Amino acid sequence: MSLTPADPTPKPVRQLSLFGTEAADPSIADLAGLLAGPGEVVRMGRTARLSIPVDAAWRVHVLVAELRSRGLAATWETTGERRFVVRTSYLRTLAPLATAWLDASQRKRPPEGFHLNGRRLRLWLAAAGAADPSGFLLGLAEGDREWWPTVRAALAVVGLPAAVLEPGAGGPALRITGRRLARLAELVGERPSTVPPELWPPTPR
Repeated sequence: MSLTPADPTPKPVRQLSLFGTEAADPSIADLAGLLAGPGEVVRMGRTARLSIPVDAAWRVHVLVAELRSRGLAATWETTGERRFVVRTSYLRTLAPLATAWLDASQRKRPPEGFHLNGRRLRLWLAAAGAADPSGFLLGLAEGDREWWPTVRAALAVVGLPAAVLEPGAGGPALRITGRRLARLAELVGERPSTVPPELWPPTPR
């Protein structure tokens, strides 16, 4: 039996980002990325339900798949022209998320120690990410204005300093530009097959 000599050419080693999508398995804690953007959580007794308003059918497909990968059944409905909402059922497994994100008056706010990573950013991007001529936008909820600085600071910690885009200027959103787009692509991972290519940060070659 003949053996092919080993190729002596060094192969590039792909390093995993500490904060990237491959750093850990999918978990319910990742849903904090949806709440950083337009997502909402409501509590009922010992259960809670997550709702995410979106503006495109592809977002529905991606989010339903992401929720199912975490053991959460999800439904969706049309709420207007090119508007949809994705919802889970009321589930006990979501109660800790609601406890962390709702204050005493049941208003959404980031918990102490809130942080972002690749999986959380991937969900946020799927729910409310958009390309624009200057870079990439991560959509915010206008009613969460008080907490935009907290979310912005969490982005900066993972190497994504961003500018606030006000509602009248095409927001509310956080805009990531320049070389930081490569960092965003590294963190969120490969584009899901149902996402239009121009609506997902291209993976650096």
